[in-house]
Amino acid sequence: MSAVFTIPLNKPFLTGNEEKYISDAMHSLKLCGDGPYTKKCQELIETRFHAKKVLLTPSCTHALELCSLLLDLKEGDEVIVPSFTFVSTVNAFMLRGAKPIFVDIKEDTKNINEGLVEEKITKKTKAIYLVHYAGIACDMKSFLAISKKYNIPIIEDAALGFDAKYKEKYLGTFGTFGCYSFHDTKNLTCGEGGALVINDERFIEHAEILREKGTNRKQFLQGSVDKYTWVGIGSSYLLSDIQAAFLLAQLEAVDQITSIRKKIHETYYESLKDLEKKGRILLPKIPEDCCSNYHLFYLLLKDQRKRNSFIQFLKKQNITSAFHYIPLHSSPIGFSLGYKEGDLPITEDVSQRLVRLPFYTSMTSEEQQKVITVIREFFNRGYDE
Repeated sequence: MSAVFTIPLNKPFLTGNEEKYISDAMHSLKLCGDGPYTKKCQELIETRFHAKKVLLTPSCTHALELCSLLLDLKEGDEVIVPSFTFVSTVNAFMLRGAKPIFVDIKEDTKNINEGLVEEKITKKTKAIYLVHYAGIACDMKSFLAISKKYNIPIIEDAALGFDAKYKEKYLGTFGTFGCYSFHDTKNLTCGEGGALVINDERFIEHAEILREKGTNRKQFLQGSVDKYTWVGIGSSYLLSDIQAAFLLAQLEAVDQITSIRKKIHETYYESLKDLEKKGRILLPKIPEDCCSNYHLFYLLLKDQRKRNSFIQFLKKQNITSAFHYIPLHSSPIGFSLGYKEGDLPITEDVSQRLVRLPFYTSMTSEEQQKVITVIREFFNRGYDE
């Protein structure tokens, strides 16, 4: 009896050079952080994105934590942030004692609503942490204007937005800092991993000290000091060169990966747009100012009950789908901070209705057509009525 084949929600993509580069890194016996492959990855991203400085990190979470350290966030400070995000965005500054000030999202992009931000700014506001949902940019023109007006730094959580753009400029290169993820659910991966983009040169030296356990080891390796020592607080924020070797193979194929994902995204859209016209679903929207990296594809159903029924229907056909973020303001920690259900109505509504479809670079046309066929069967049977 043959095993039942399941279509997963996502799957890492291999370019073909990962094993070769990992073997080379192993035989070089330079396995720790800041080795040759780390430097190649950082230089490639800096060149492609025209970034001032890129530092690989063990995860996007670590990159976000570095931002909070670099900004010296502390107890009593406030950070404006969307509630519709992964917990790492908020943990990064709550670990420093800062308080999240949650703002509702926009219905079209699912990004933080720039029109609601200024009313949340107080004397305690020390940063605005943006999240570019699904590889679609926030309205950076508006946020940069707010940043300049109030002298508040912008941190871009671009965990889902590597290689996406706003007005021909790459996400992660607008704010004071940008953060990327290379988790195995992302377009490009090394299993775990991330990167910090530093767009303000004043923070580069401090960042290098923080990620080297609070030492000036980087200066020592460059020959500018004859020995290195403890010069400040810090931790170990270095990615193994083995992981960087894997990542380099992915980075070299970024154009190919984005192109493939664009085709998958467009196939979903074209195959399901008639259901949107009939009012059965809502599809993702890509604003004219945005160039997506096609990280994921989602549907919005009429309500939570129908969304959950849809997920179960696909599951019975061995197709994995999933909801996404549970709003942070309506979590136990959110409640302890004084938030309650109803505070952010669009965030809550979207969270209850959104479902992510299977989407991975190696997805075959046969797999995708099966997903589309089963989706159409769900609506043809009227299960959404």
